[in-house]
Amino acid sequence: MPQPEAKLVPFPKASASQIASGARRPRDPRLDVFRGLALVMIFINHVPGNPFEDYTNRNFGFSDAAESFFVLSGMAAGLAYSGRFMAAQRESSGLWSAVRPMWARAWTLYMTQILLTAWAIAIFSAGALWFGVPEMVTKINLTRVFGQTAEALVGLPTLGHQLGYVNILPAYSVLLITAPIAILVGLRSPGLMMALSVGFWFLTGLYRWNLPAFPNPGGWFFNPLAWQVLFVAGLMTGLSKRQGKQFIPYKPILFWGCIVFLLFVLAWMKIPPLGTTMNKMMLIMGRAGAPFHLVAHDKTFVSLPRMLHIMALAYVLSHARIVLTLCAQNWTRPLALMGRQGLLVFASGTLMSLSAQVIMTAMDKPEWLGWTLPPLGIALMILIAWIAEAISGRPKSPGGVASAPQEPSPKAEPPASKTTSAT
Repeated sequence: MPQPEAKLVPFPKASASQIASGARRPRDPRLDVFRGLALVMIFINHVPGNPFEDYTNRNFGFSDAAESFFVLSGMAAGLAYSGRFMAAQRESSGLWSAVRPMWARAWTLYMTQILLTAWAIAIFSAGALWFGVPEMVTKINLTRVFGQTAEALVGLPTLGHQLGYVNILPAYSVLLITAPIAILVGLRSPGLMMALSVGFWFLTGLYRWNLPAFPNPGGWFFNPLAWQVLFVAGLMTGLSKRQGKQFIPYKPILFWGCIVFLLFVLAWMKIPPLGTTMNKMMLIMGRAGAPFHLVAHDKTFVSLPRMLHIMALAYVLSHARIVLTLCAQNWTRPLALMGRQGLLVFASGTLMSLSAQVIMTAMDKPEWLGWTLPPLGIALMILIAWIAEAISGRPKSPGGVASAPQEPSPKAEPPASKTTSAT
């Protein structure tokens, strides 16, 4: 059982001058390690039919790598960008100097999304042309691309049409564009910003608000109007830490209550009689008139069970002493390396996972291939991250942790966690 610690350990504690100036500080290894771990789980989950799928986090709780992605993205953005919004920085450089890096990052994510989408179409088309699997052009929402090409060519660049496994970056781009408002409000009162975010999440689910899809009916699978609640939670955490504070301080009753909840969810998922009973209770409450996003496991609107699970998990991991100890070990360095090069590794992993899907389908998913492709892909992701870091010449702190900001202005990247409705 993880042991609590009285406070979230700062890396390092900010001085008044650092807070005022937005100065850079050594990275917290926990954020990089968890981002790297999320990348590993994404890649594994995006190669369906491999035996490692049974051991990713989605098998042990309501939330999965997607929720982790948004919380970690918010933390990274809060740590990297909030310093420019401090009063002293705004007075000396102006508000636009704070907003511009975030919007530039959103543009980078958009361009990455377009590149990944184009390659996803190419990879699955190659599978149909050269690997004898014509059904590939009907998967991952490609039917519209080949059946309604004109409409799809409008939907793809305008983000109205998103492919499976390549559909998380659009929501994150939208949230980065709106994040300056959240930071400005959060600097005055993080609690108020979080309350506004939760209220907007509730109304979004209640009235089924979403951004429109095109040419398909409906809306975005990763609905940014709902997923913002996780991003804002991370953003306020990163912002508070940047100021040397804790957004949600350690409280024994809350810490152990979260552990009990996580264990209960695990039992819910692994003990069939309990799971059946709880699901029936949720169904009864839904039929009695409870809002669907409070009593369902819906992903698009971040249903309450999913949200509570990732929040409880984040709270426990941030206050458990053993987590800090583990993240400082040498064997976690490959994970931290991938976390520091998150966007590049995420993009590379996405293309490799899509290629692996084509290969496995063409070969009728032999068991040996399921055991081989994921470890090979993970090794290549580590190699890509190592090459990128070597090229960048990123300076190291004494502990071996890069000293650039969590999501640097132009080089660091958001965590990459999951990219598809299939995860």
